Amino acid sequence: MTGALSPQETVERALTAAKSDDCVVIAEETSAANLRWAGNTLTTNGVSRSRQLTVIAIDRRGDSAATGVVSRAGVRAGQIEDVVREAEHAAAESTPAEDTGELIRTGKPGPFGINDGGPGWDAQPGQTEIGLLRDFAAALGQTLRTAEPGRKLYGFAEHQMGSTFLGTSAGLRLRHDQPTGRVELNAKSADLARSAWTGVATRDFTDVDIAGLDAGLAERLSWAERSVTLPAGRYETLLPPTAVSDLLIYTYWSAGAKEAAEGRTVFSKPGGGTRIGERLSAQPVTLSSDPRAPGLGCAPFVISHASGPDSSVFDNGLPLGRTNWIRDGSLAALVSSRHSAGLAGLPVTPAIDNLTLATSAAGAPTLEQMISSTGRGLLLTCLWYIREVDPQTLLLTGLTRDGVYLVEKGEVVGAVNNFRFNESPVGMLGRLLEVGVTEPTLPREWGDYFNRAAMPPVRVEGFNMSSVSQAS
Repeated sequence: MTGALSPQETVERALTAAKSDDCVVIAEETSAANLRWAGNTLTTNGVSRSRQLTVIAIDRRGDSAATGVVSRAGVRAGQIEDVVREAEHAAAESTPAEDTGELIRTGKPGPFGINDGGPGWDAQPGQTEIGLLRDFAAALGQTLRTAEPGRKLYGFAEHQMGSTFLGTSAGLRLRHDQPTGRVELNAKSADLARSAWTGVATRDFTDVDIAGLDAGLAERLSWAERSVTLPAGRYETLLPPTAVSDLLIYTYWSAGAKEAAEGRTVFSKPGGGTRIGERLSAQPVTLSSDPRAPGLGCAPFVISHASGPDSSVFDNGLPLGRTNWIRDGSLAALVSSRHSAGLAGLPVTPAIDNLTLATSAAGAPTLEQMISSTGRGLLLTCLWYIREVDPQTLLLTGLTRDGVYLVEKGEVVGAVNNFRFNESPVGMLGRLLEVGVTEPTLPREWGDYFNRAAMPPVRVEGFNMSSVSQAS
């Protein structure tokens, strides 16, 4: 990309070229580095860089407005005006937008940046490179050697740095740098008959203990040396943080204010309105998002490439703060844009790119302590292939994977067969028996899309294992 325009220059050129009544420009630059390994051998590594330009042209027509959105990758300097003209043509051909509104304004003229003490608007985009993984790779190599010959390790590590530059005809110039990393590690017995998985999210890999992850997998493989067959049914079940995160992230994605107010979701109140204020759990749990949460930091302002039921291109640049979605067990907020919040009669609470569940109860236990206090129940590793069955109850189905274990009298006594589950995470909140210590976690199912999460292990009464699965 030598000689290419900077993202900031791209934003300014697009805004200068714009002839529409209003214009929003989002320029993004992303760099990525990765390592992969299989059968205790490092197989590949690589780096990549990409650029994306999104132009949102707004054609105002009295009290209404139409929008045209065009996104292109790898746009060169001579192509910027073409993208702007295409967006303006799309706006001219569009019908008025339901979410029409004024653009967010700075309150003062001129460019400025919000990045919580990080690089300002004029600084170079953030960048990652393979050197960031050097210390991790050295520790990984030692772990792969230690694993021989008893188990085979497979997995990958990846790190991305994305810089987003948002500019508007209303004067906004906002910038955010987002580091995102993860490690997934799968261990198999030498005969490949037993399998266990673990994963962690990280911002810079300095907090990743690959040897510790491998030790945990070795323990799980040892648990699986004894096999127990169980039928489908409802079981007291311990869910680790990763499984909790996958269920609650889907709940979060389903918590839109507009559809709830229209009577279409689990958060709709019978007879009209939403279930805001209703108690969902007897446990004092709080589900929240905060762009400044330690270790989970994300964009502190709205970045919206397109409008949807609860997102709006007119909200670009709207400041974000901590939002409690569930507070002490009661539903407190639903995801909304300025437009959908007005329709639902609720405060404006846009989506935020992280999620935390925590209990305010004193003395929350670790997962190991929860296992030791279990009379009889199942211990899961993770969930997989999660799909929605019924939006009115948020009934989800999916599979267990890479280790389901039987706990009896405080000890893990063996591995059991996999199951298909049918469970509503909202209904599950009402059957929580115990909530453990919150810790950062990596969702197994949704980690490609959402990996800034902190969750506790939980004990659930009557988790519905609807059928036995042959999946491994």
